[in-house]
Amino acid sequence: MKTQIHYNESIPLEKHMQEKVFIFDTTLRDGEQSPGATMNTAEKVRIATQLEKLGVDIIEAGFPAASEGDFEAVVQVAKKISHSEVAALCRASVSDIDRAWKAVCHAAKPRIHTFLATSDIHIKYKLNMTREEVVKSAIDAVKFARTFTKNVEFSAEDGSRTDPDFLCEVFGAVIKAGATTVNLPDTVGYAIPEEFGNLVRYVMENTPNINKAILSVHCHNDLGLATANTLAAIKAGARQAEVTINGIGERAGNTSLEEIVMAIHTRPTYAPVTTGIQTNHIYSISRLVSMISGILVQPNKAVVGANAFAHEAGIHQDGVLKNPMTYEIMKPESIGLHTSKMVMGKHSGKHALLKHLKSMGYNLSDEELKIVFKKFKALADKKKIVMDEDLEALVTQEVLRTSDIYRLNYLQVTSGTTVLPMATVKLAINGKEVVGTGSGNGPIDAAFNAVAKLTRTKAQMQRFTISALTGGTDAQGEVTVRLKEDDLISLGKGADPDIITASAYAYVNGLNRIEYLKSNPATTIEGL
Repeated sequence: MKTQIHYNESIPLEKHMQEKVFIFDTTLRDGEQSPGATMNTAEKVRIATQLEKLGVDIIEAGFPAASEGDFEAVVQVAKKISHSEVAALCRASVSDIDRAWKAVCHAAKPRIHTFLATSDIHIKYKLNMTREEVVKSAIDAVKFARTFTKNVEFSAEDGSRTDPDFLCEVFGAVIKAGATTVNLPDTVGYAIPEEFGNLVRYVMENTPNINKAILSVHCHNDLGLATANTLAAIKAGARQAEVTINGIGERAGNTSLEEIVMAIHTRPTYAPVTTGIQTNHIYSISRLVSMISGILVQPNKAVVGANAFAHEAGIHQDGVLKNPMTYEIMKPESIGLHTSKMVMGKHSGKHALLKHLKSMGYNLSDEELKIVFKKFKALADKKKIVMDEDLEALVTQEVLRTSDIYRLNYLQVTSGTTVLPMATVKLAINGKEVVGTGSGNGPIDAAFNAVAKLTRTKAQMQRFTISALTGGTDAQGEVTVRLKEDDLISLGKGADPDIITASAYAYVNGLNRIEYLKSNPATTIEGL
């Protein structure tokens, strides 16, 4: 029987024919608001470069008013990116908008993204304003932003809990003032798909001049419904989806880019729309964001989790062998799995490594390549085959963190059933080498204690996680630590064939992130 396509009757039939849904990625802004997921400028530029390669339409680079570090990161991303639009978030105030423009003006395609709360609970208890004052402030913000650029987005914070008629009034007013995109956020993850779709439909039908702007949605995952709500919104007429890689973000996270894109890609008859995303780059950027942010991708994560294409049940395995589509609705190759043809090992030369790294999206300088090649050769002596995940770990560990305060140069550990575990550590602290020792109830604890004494850190270990980068007994161990010092939380990550060394790398990385947070204090600002 032929599948029936059910169109949204509120939108003309011809509008359904492969309309584009713009992908607005906020990994560098909202994603970074995940506890401990702070990224330095070099790491943000690396992710932004890969987002552009992925085909993201808009990259939200940060919140320039939040800190000097955020401002500088937006500047550098804006200078680097040439095809994607680059957005800077700001509150509906003159100072914030001015700051945002100074950071994002370097972009080839800049966007100012300003926001103001519109729900009654936010208006009364947070803003202490009237509805009339909110409308006026929103209009003034958009008009001021328009003095810098015609590309202005306005977000109605807590939009899903806003009175629908007032939401339409605000959106109509800011569109008249010059906003080209209006965003409806489910800020606290409160919405249910059916009601959120109905709200989007209501906004589309009742907002004056809505045809002069793109309606966007920005959903949070507090009830595990961010992807479902975003798809319902697209079905109802929204044409921009605000997402993050791996769904990272504050609290339970944001709508996952890979889930939205692959849902549209896999189910084209649900809502006949398209995106400009090159899906074969999804897996590699998922890995990159995980490694840089320190946030592990859960094995059962949709699309990019380690188990996403794994089949253990005998019936499933038999079916997949006969025809993969019996139990796989997507091909692994469609997200970039199993597409590498080049085997990297100890006989691979510098030119082959450079070419392979370029195919992965890493354009290294001669000096950076020299550093990575040296580490690559050392790793290849320990492993028969060096996987892409191993190379990503090398680049992240050896190149993107070269300006860190602390750097592990040497580690020796003695341990066993009849000796007290001892560790000797040589660290470079601001370029100056220092040596220290420590003991503990195990080799990893001893290494941590030695590092802690040299750095004089007050950070407390909250979490310690070990996983494997690849399969096999020679796989690199990947360690993630969560540290807390006063009100600062950081995630550190390290990888090495020796799990003790990987643990030390992770601990040092976490301490560097603590120091980065100290030197780049962020203003406490609500997200969307």
